[in-house]
Amino acid sequence: MIRIAILGDIGSGKSFIARKFGYPVFNADYEVAKIYRKNWKCYCKLKKIFPTYITSFPVKKKEIIKVILANRNNLNKINEIVHPQVRAGLYRFVKKNYTKKIIILDIPLFMENKMNKKNDILIFIDSQKKEVRKRLKKKFNKNREILKKFKKLQLALEIKKKKADYIIKNNFKDKSAKKNVKKVLGEILINA
Repeated sequence: MIRIAILGDIGSGKSFIARKFGYPVFNADYEVAKIYRKNWKCYCKLKKIFPTYITSFPVKKKEIIKVILANRNNLNKINEIVHPQVRAGLYRFVKKNYTKKIIILDIPLFMENKMNKKNDILIFIDSQKKEVRKRLKKKFNKNREILKKFKKLQLALEIKKKKADYIIKNNFKDKSAKKNVKKVLGEILINA
């Protein structure tokens, strides 16, 4: 099985590109949302640490945002609770798709959380800064502080780009994204 990990900046279109490969995708953001929605144990742990903010199950995104904004160390505390669950989800995903030729890993803090394995193929998504800013403004318009906290968790983009085996330019257009993915995928399969 070939594991392809998608790397890049917040808002660079990692999930958009990941879907273009046509193989099973593990999306960590989706997994986290599912944990907040369905994982009672996670809720109990969060409620115990943040009783003022976490008030009901399922855990609401706006409650998590308030927790993060309340104290700079809270994001790390949340990660300590949620990340083991994400890893468990990844393990289940890999096990379920064991017979697949390729799986795609769309995990924002993939390298930062040391989830990469020696033979993983790393693909960096390179997007125009202007387009990324526009997308981030739309997504984090009211919560610029949250964006800053998430960015602090990330490795420098230059490091990710340097460690990548391939770079895919993303202009957020479907046709060119498919073309760029097809080219890189061809190279990966030839070298496999």
